[in-house]
Amino acid sequence: MTTTPGFRPTHVVPGDGMAAWEAPDPARPTVPLDALLPVRLVERLGDWAHISCANGWSAWVDGRYLVAVPQDPPVTGGPPAEVGDPRPLLARATEALTGYRAAVEELAAGALDGEAFRGRTHGLRIGVVVDGESMWLYDPAQGHRLYGDGRRMSTYVTDHAEPGGGPGHAPTRVVATDGDH
Repeated sequence: MTTTPGFRPTHVVPGDGMAAWEAPDPARPTVPLDALLPVRLVERLGDWAHISCANGWSAWVDGRYLVAVPQDPPVTGGPPAEVGDPRPLLARATEALTGYRAAVEELAAGALDGEAFRGRTHGLRIGVVVDGESMWLYDPAQGHRLYGDGRRMSTYVTDHAEPGGGPGHAPTRVVATDGDH
């Protein structure tokens, strides 16, 4: 198999494989795609997704079922910055989650309607992932994603782009048909 130079997948095919078409037309099927095949999203047309494979082959698929591949975080130009004690950030995440849970309980009990729920939760952003001793936290005040191992925390990535540091590839294009404006 020949690989296209610079191929960087944006998605993988679902674990059960996926039907594919020569064009965004159900009457033109082609060879189905293998499970977990890395693909790059070239364009979207409604639910259709035009993808390319590492060997240069392309097809149209139902884009709703593609599994996104995480992209590398922006390069910061240096080692991760050490961050202090994670406990205050964990306390803020706990408060935010407690507030969200209370709003969900009130919504479920009928004490809040959908609009009031949206108002109570508007702007709320938290992020905590714990996997054994590893922990990833999101600090919404600073726009930082942090990594910790129980002993120390460091900034993993920020929401703020580095000057001149783009992703290194063109953004995904959304293509409108004559009927879409």
